[in-house]
Amino acid sequence: MKYMILAHGSQQDYDSFSGEDDTRPSASADELAAIGEFLTRFTGDLVASGELVDTQGLSAPVLAREVVLRGGVPVVTDGPFAETEEVVAGYWIVDCASFDRATEIAVRLSQAPGRPADAGVVIRPLMGSENDIDDI
Repeated sequence: MKYMILAHGSQQDYDSFSGEDDTRPSASADELAAIGEFLTRFTGDLVASGELVDTQGLSAPVLAREVVLRGGVPVVTDGPFAETEEVVAGYWIVDCASFDRATEIAVRLSQAPGRPADAGVVIRPLMGSENDIDDI
C-alpha cells in the first residue's frame, strides 16, 4: 500500500530558515544542520528498508502560483498568499505493509528537530489503495 506523508510549514518557517523573518529569531546553523542530518538519516532509512517511493521538499510559498477558474476563465495569482497559514513543505511517498506502519514512519518524521515539526504531519493513502486498508 502506498501512502503520502505530508510535512507542513509556513512562509514564516521558510523566512526563519533564511533569516528574513523579523518577528522570530533566525534558525541557527546548528539547528539547520540538525534538521538536515535528521532528514538525511530518516530518508536513508526508508531507502534501506525499501519503503521509499519518492520524496521532495517544496520551495517557499512566496514562489507559488495559484490558478482558479472564475466564471470559466483561469485566473493566475502569484504568491505569497496572505490568507494561507500552513502549506505543504515536503512529502514522502512510502510503500509499506499497513496504515499503522505509515503512521510509525510519520511519527518518526514528526520528531525532527526544529520548528517546522511543530506544524504536524499528515498521512494519506494514495487513491486506489483504499480497498487494501484493513487497519483503519
